[in-house]
Parts: sequence; C-alpha cells; structure tokens
Amino acid sequence: MNPIEIFKAFIEGIVLIASPCILPVLPLVLATSSDGGKKRPFGIIAGFVLAFSLFALASRTLVEALHIDPNTIKTVSLWLLLLFGLVLLSEKLSDIFSRLTRGAANIGNKAGQAQKDGFFSGMGIGALIGLVWTPCAGPILAVVLVEVIRQKTNLDAVAVIFSFAVGAGLPMLAIALVGRSLLTRYPFFTRHTETLRRALGVIIILSVGYIAFSAQVDSFFSSAVPRQTVAANAPALHLEKPLARPYPAPAFAGLKDWINSKPLTMAGLKGKVVLVDFWTYSCINCVRTLPYLNDWYKKYHDRGFVIVGVHSPEFGFEKDPANVRAAVAARHIAYPVALDNDLETWENFNNEYWPAHYLISSEGKVVYTHFGEGDDDITENNIRYLLGLKSAAKTEVADKQTFSPDQTPETYLGYARAEGYTGAPDLQHDLSVHYTPASSVPQDGWTLQGQWHVGPQRDTAMAAGAGLRLNFTAKDVYLVMGSADGSPLQVEVKLNGAPASGKDLHNGAITVTRHTIYHVISQKAAKNGLLEITTPKPGLEVYSFTFGS
Repeated sequence: MNPIEIFKAFIEGIVLIASPCILPVLPLVLATSSDGGKKRPFGIIAGFVLAFSLFALASRTLVEALHIDPNTIKTVSLWLLLLFGLVLLSEKLSDIFSRLTRGAANIGNKAGQAQKDGFFSGMGIGALIGLVWTPCAGPILAVVLVEVIRQKTNLDAVAVIFSFAVGAGLPMLAIALVGRSLLTRYPFFTRHTETLRRALGVIIILSVGYIAFSAQVDSFFSSAVPRQTVAANAPALHLEKPLARPYPAPAFAGLKDWINSKPLTMAGLKGKVVLVDFWTYSCINCVRTLPYLNDWYKKYHDRGFVIVGVHSPEFGFEKDPANVRAAVAARHIAYPVALDNDLETWENFNNEYWPAHYLISSEGKVVYTHFGEGDDDITENNIRYLLGLKSAAKTEVADKQTFSPDQTPETYLGYARAEGYTGAPDLQHDLSVHYTPASSVPQDGWTLQGQWHVGPQRDTAMAAGAGLRLNFTAKDVYLVMGSADGSPLQVEVKLNGAPASGKDLHNGAITVTRHTIYHVISQKAAKNGLLEITTPKPGLEVYSFTFGS
C-alpha cells in the first residue's frame, strides 16, 4: 500500500471543496445538520464517507459489467439533487423526508441508545448525500481510480477511495459545525428556520442549474434526450463539448522509439492541429477506434492535421518495439506512433484511459478530450473546426460497436487482477500447478485444466493438453495471448463442445505466434456459451478476455 498515493487522494478530496459539483451538497449538509443533537453533523459526514466509498467501488464494477453510459448516471444524480432542493422548499415534503430518514435509522438508534443526538439518523441522510453526489464528482473522482490502470490491489483501491472520501468530508463537517454554531448563537436564524431551509433549497436548485448548463461540466442532462449526430453539410461554427478551460498541451516525455516519424516535440508541432491518441495494440476498444483515426489522418493531414499515437502498454509484451511495429503494419497506421513504455507522457497528460483522445489547437492548447469509444462525429467536427473548415463531415468507416446489457465484462487471467476463477486448487501465485476444472462454470466465470503457471499478468500452459474454459455472454470474444518462445501453436477452440468460428480461426483452430489480441468467437448475436481452448504443447500464454456485441 502506497502512503503517498493515499495522502494524494486525501488532498484531492479536500481540494474538491472548490469544485462546482460540491455546490448543491453544502446547502443540503447545512440544512440537515441544523436539526437533532450535537452528534448529528458527525453522523451525516460518517454516512457520506462510508456510502461514497462503497458506492464508488461498486459503481466501477457495475458500470463496466452493464456498460452504462456515465452521462446517464450523472443525469440521474442531478435530478435527485434537484428533488432534494424541492424537498427543502416544501414544508410538507420536508416533514415526509424527515420521517423517512428517522424511520430508516430506528434500528441503529435503538442499538446505540442515541436517539437524542441524531447520529444514526444523520448517517442515513449522509449516506443518501454520498450516493447522490458520487456521480457528480465524475472527473475528479476519476483521478483516484488510477490504481485500476496501475494494477493496484483491491485493498489499495479501498484505501485510496476512502482517503479521498475523508478528505472531501472534512471541509463539509467544518461547514456544518460552523453553520450549526451560527444557528445556535443567533436567535434570528432560529426564528426563521423555515425561511432558511427554503433559501437553502433555492441554492441547491440554482447550483444544479449551474452545473447542468455551465460549460464547466459536459452537458449532464444530455443523456435525458436522444443525442443527435452532426449532419452532413451542416455548418461547423463552434467546438462541441469543449473544455471549459483549455490548457497548454503537456510535453512528450520518455518516447524513445518512434514509428512512421522522426521524434516529434509538442513545441515543434505548434501551428498544427494535433490529436494525441493514447492506445495499446492488444486493447480491443483501441483497435475499434483505429479506422476512424486512419480516416481522419488520410483526409486532413495535408491541411495541417497531425495524429500522434502514444502507445502506452498494459502488458509487458506490449513494450517490445517489434510487436508494436507489427501491429502498426497490420492495422495500416500511417501516422506517427511513439512508444511510451515508462508511461512518462501518460503521466504528463494525467491520463487514465485506453483509448484517450486529446485534441490540441494550433496555439498549442488542449481544447477537447474524449475517453473510450464513441462520439467520433463530434471529434471529427472539432478537427474540422480547428482546421478552419466551415462545414461538418459525415464519418464513414467501420460499423458502430454495440453492447449487450448482460455482456460479460473484461476478464483478466493473471492473479493481479483475476476475478471469476473457479476450480481446484485456488490460483497459486508464481507456481506451476496441476489444476482440476470446476464441474460447472458459473456465468462470467472461468476455470483451468491441466498444468499451468499463473503469474501476475498471464497464465502459461506448462504441459500438452492444458486448457481453459469460460462461461460468457457476448457476440464476439477476443483473447490476448501469445507463444512463450515464438514458435507456432495450433490452439483448439470450441464453443459449446463444437469447433468454434472466429475471424482468426480456421477449422476450429487458431495459430498463435506473436503476442496480440485474437478474435476467437464470432456469433450472429450476443448469447451465452461455454468457450474451451486447449493447447497441444506447452508455451501458450493467455492474458485477458474482452467482448463485443
């Protein structure tokens, strides 16, 4: 556990008090702290910290598993905050709300014999505040989730997020205590509690409106209505979804190997419109964005547009320049690609995602960002605007990727991030062990058969006949794998006991040589199935499954 990361998260939580997303919460904390005993504010903040920490940890898994649009979550959270504001405006609604929170805390109150101080009822209210506020923390909360990228343990994740929550809660507690003291000291406030409560409700509603419609936050209510794409030949007169505060593009650092170009610098690119794309070649989400990048580079390079693909590896084999060169050639990438093997440029950009796009103006400022797949029409429109083109263009490349609501989430096989394993024995770290597969593999679960060596990032077959089974739900299945010594391995792939079909398969088998991502299952529609792979000899290395629909 890294104490520096934990302290950093704590400071980021404290700094959050200056963020616009905190505005609707502070009046709510003040309003709910004014009632009850002296311990109630402490209960509110304790409930906030616990609920926020638990929800932040659980929501990451839930969003990935269900492929929920984060904008939808943000929208719901703001509507709930708006509802809280309306509750404070209405005496009748406030009474109902108080009865509900009091009733929810009865068990805790009786157990602690603390009915008069309101600590447990405060925890109930604080938990509600934490649940509603979590999605609003969006961009700042993403900073403390960096342990996912850096392969931290679950204990690290809990410590960092809890530290962040405590940092966010302390200023709220101070404000609640000061506010309560003022209410006690000055009778004027006591005599006008109804007016004060309504004023706080108005502040919450105005704050929600500010967040929803301010350029500082990316259209929180946009997911409440159908999103319109940019029509062909429509005027491109402004940046869509721009950053509220453009900032100077960070410098490239640690990029020792370049493909398709001599080494470039951010200073040397000034005067050009630049798209920095953070990617890694065995990431299927990155691979699916490459046709768009190739299309944009082909159309706009002669007009002063430059793409720099910053290859930031997730697995050790992705640091090999030969592997990256082979991937660049296979994907027909013509723009400059640089190897960020030590993640120095990744760190300079404070990046968190694969893929990630940073669009930089000719003045050298980052004006637009996009993380993950999607919004390709918006990105292209912004490229055209920065190039001085006066009309939008329709992007025509590969089909859009869709997702099944019950699609299996990304599944890592190395013990550092392994989830869903079943069988005997439990995964043995850094040891060569004979595994007995589970007789029944649960949904989204996997099991090993035969002799395997399980390392932090990969599982390596140590004997002929070693196998792996996965119970999945998806249309397409991708598996990152390679041959330990580079010699070809004819791996057998079955789906529900019959030879499987996939882009990289021939007669139910796949030839594995270099380390990359392989398309092992292709179905007409997303559905459940049991995938089995078996290797005829030792040396097969498997890293992770990803899925598509």
